[in-house]
Amino acid sequence: MGSAHGKRYRDDVAKVPEGPVTVPEAVEVLKQFNQAKFDQTVELVVWLGIDPKQADQQIRGAISLPHGIGKSKRVVAFCDPEQAEAALAAGAAEAGSDELIRKIQDGWTDFDVAVAPPAMMRSVSRLGRILGPVGKMPSPKAGTVVEDIPKAVREYSGGKFEFRNDDGGNVHGPVGKLSFEDSRLVENVEAFLERVRAMKPSGSKGAYIKKACLSATMTPAVRLQV
Repeated sequence: MGSAHGKRYRDDVAKVPEGPVTVPEAVEVLKQFNQAKFDQTVELVVWLGIDPKQADQQIRGAISLPHGIGKSKRVVAFCDPEQAEAALAAGAAEAGSDELIRKIQDGWTDFDVAVAPPAMMRSVSRLGRILGPVGKMPSPKAGTVVEDIPKAVREYSGGKFEFRNDDGGNVHGPVGKLSFEDSRLVENVEAFLERVRAMKPSGSKGAYIKKACLSATMTPAVRLQV
């Protein structure tokens, strides 16, 4: 049986340090791997000492990293006509209330994030069946139900992203592109780790951050000292 990975990947595996390394060292290692033909996304994965089945140990939030993630998002805003103008000026792909709700009910979902003020949620809740399954339903926990709609549009357009733990207790998210300056990647990784650390649930026993790894789209993972 041949190896599932090509020679380049196997060459890269040989460059992975044996033990965990600091964030700056991990970034350096990623940059030494064979480069792909596109600018790879760098991702951080953190394995947490939580019980994902317990509601009070769920980790969920949204974060704007200091240097963005190198990707802009299409944001729509549910809001009244006065706010709609400000939302569009802030970069929303679409903004409005009933007509936007109807458009989505008719099958349009060509956007990444939807934001809404609390007052609109009664109307927006009609879209739960459509937006819920694809993870685009505005929710207070995810930071997408807010009063300041233009600010939310600017943040999410600029790469603010939601994160939540999976069933295995892992949290992961993008921390930039491989083309970013080392220092920017390092600051982004540290900001994300800091945010996750600060969210430790009181019910979490033993080590909270069990393991953290950094990798790019086409590379092996490098373990971080946490």
